[in-house]
Amino acid sequence: MMKFFFFSLFLIPLSMMGKFWLLQFCLFMLSYIFLFMGFYNNEWSHMSYYLSYDLLSFGLIILSFWICSLMIMSSKIIYESKNFINLFLLMVLLMMLFLYLTFSVMNFLLFYLFFECSLIPVLFLIMGWGMQLDRIQAGLYLLFYTLFASLPLLLSIIYIFNENLTLCFLMFFEKKILMSYIYMYMYLIMAFLVKMPMFLVHLWLPKAHVEAPISGSMILAGVMLKLGGYGLLRVFIILVKLGSLLNFILISVSMLGGIFISLICLFQIDLKSLIAYSSVAHMSMLLGGLMTLFHWGVCGSFLMMISHGLCSSGMFCLVNIIYERIGSRSILINKGLINFMPSMSLWWFMLCSSNMAAPPSLNLMAEIMLINSMVSWNLILMYLLMFLSFFSASYTLYLYSFTQHGKLNFNLYSFSQGYLCEYLLLILHWIPLNFLILNSELFNLWI
Repeated sequence: MMKFFFFSLFLIPLSMMGKFWLLQFCLFMLSYIFLFMGFYNNEWSHMSYYLSYDLLSFGLIILSFWICSLMIMSSKIIYESKNFINLFLLMVLLMMLFLYLTFSVMNFLLFYLFFECSLIPVLFLIMGWGMQLDRIQAGLYLLFYTLFASLPLLLSIIYIFNENLTLCFLMFFEKKILMSYIYMYMYLIMAFLVKMPMFLVHLWLPKAHVEAPISGSMILAGVMLKLGGYGLLRVFIILVKLGSLLNFILISVSMLGGIFISLICLFQIDLKSLIAYSSVAHMSMLLGGLMTLFHWGVCGSFLMMISHGLCSSGMFCLVNIIYERIGSRSILINKGLINFMPSMSLWWFMLCSSNMAAPPSLNLMAEIMLINSMVSWNLILMYLLMFLSFFSASYTLYLYSFTQHGKLNFNLYSFSQGYLCEYLLLILHWIPLNFLILNSELFNLWI
């Protein structure tokens, strides 16, 4: 594990040289090397001093490497405009390094440290390369929502150390004294609920997405939201008994919130805002399945993390491709795109169908597992899940039909083709999203 850490450190001088495509090639090679060195079982492997991974960490580290390399590919406008290229590449590398360390450390305090550190490069991406003046407000929303919820987590980590005399994930056991403190339950999971984000603490996410550059949106949707799910899966090792008593509150809030957010999606006219709110709706289903603490729910939530990271990131790339040509993200202006960019319409269809969990995407299997776990937990949730699935399909069809069909904007008298790197970018999102289902038993092994 340490060799990957040092390899990432050696890439930092490369970023200061401004070698855009060379750095991207190195990140792709890092992804492939790490992929082939993985031990595909549920045991901790490749252990070194404080660093190791199991299958849960392994999947999310691969996702981080993959999304960070695609971030560079999608940001050609920064390269062409020479907009602080060196600093941008440095931010991408630091982001990848912090995410790698967050998912691979075995110590709870170090996990908290890198969990907070991963916020800093995203903040710089939003405030440094964002397009509008509201990016400062969006950055402050992101910062204060996360920091406000994180202090109780630090206090609870100190408490766990006093009780267990260790902070290693491998040595966590339930302590009876922990079960008597209900507020400890909220302290431990609050930071992760904000990061996911759960309904009622989700307001920072749409604002951050709308103001962020394409690279910021990709890493936010692709990996940053998964930090919350990863933290919850690690924390519930010591909260199983208390969680089985109190999780019904969070399941109810997340299911009802998912329906409300899906309805809000139908009112959005900004394409980025619509996809950002759809992420909140998907995270609500993930949270509901995870909180049942059933095997299918826990494994389904891990599968949803991977599938949503690829699908949502790809849809943000599509919006950016349109935005670079038309200069607007409004649905009222972006009409008839099947005439303007006919070759891109197929990719809109394939990624929108994956977003609404059509086969053969990973989203379908993830939603089947999550729905199974929640219906097994309580049959009443069937009615909420019916509405959630129906509205999920509704806003995705609304997004696709309103953008691709209709009368073409009178300002656009011609048509546009995509660049080769844009097609490659979308292919590299779509292929793992739809072909990993052929080896989907991997996602059921880690627990």
